[in-house]
Amino acid sequence: MARRRKLLIAGASLAALAIGVPVGANLWIDRASRGHLYAVSDAPSAPVALVLGAGLTAAGAPTPYLAFRLDIAKGLYDAGKVEAILVSGDNRRTDYDEPTAMSDYLIAKGVPAQRIVRDFAGRDTYDSCARAKRIFGVNRVIAITQDYHLPRAVATCRALGLDADGVGDTAAKQYAHEWSSGAQREKLAAVKAAYDIISRRDPVLGEPESGIREALASPR
Repeated sequence: MARRRKLLIAGASLAALAIGVPVGANLWIDRASRGHLYAVSDAPSAPVALVLGAGLTAAGAPTPYLAFRLDIAKGLYDAGKVEAILVSGDNRRTDYDEPTAMSDYLIAKGVPAQRIVRDFAGRDTYDSCARAKRIFGVNRVIAITQDYHLPRAVATCRALGLDADGVGDTAAKQYAHEWSSGAQREKLAAVKAAYDIISRRDPVLGEPESGIREALASPR
């Protein structure tokens, strides 16, 4: 009986942990991002827009999800809401270069090249936010991603010392299955985000870069 009681207690404790950790992580994200999430039409101003990577097509172009994010950044730049755009993505392989594809897309849309800065080691949301602060010296930022991902991105940036607001894309809702799957994954991604913040793990680092400072100083 004593053994059975111990097993029941252990099982109940594990069940409570399995439920409590995701709930707590999602509550943190909700509270940390509250009041800092905007639509394009009412976005505040900031020196820098941070566009988070979202994959490339087989041809090496931004996926529709990523293109929607980049379109928001261009709109904010055209409206004078941001002065520089930091495109942060993955470039672990020589044949996969998110930041350059993002930069090329923006330049083709009319954003001046000197106003775009590439972060080649933005491997996930935490890395992009941490590197924006620690490598590029960004203090105030507007994070840009899909609407369901935005609270986590803003909460992560703010926990890492950035004065961050966010603008979320909703155009990608036309891809209903992908949108639903992404929104569901966010519930568990919150746990990783909380772990990253608690552990304060280092992303890929290197020497500080002056790209943002130079972009902000360049003529419009």
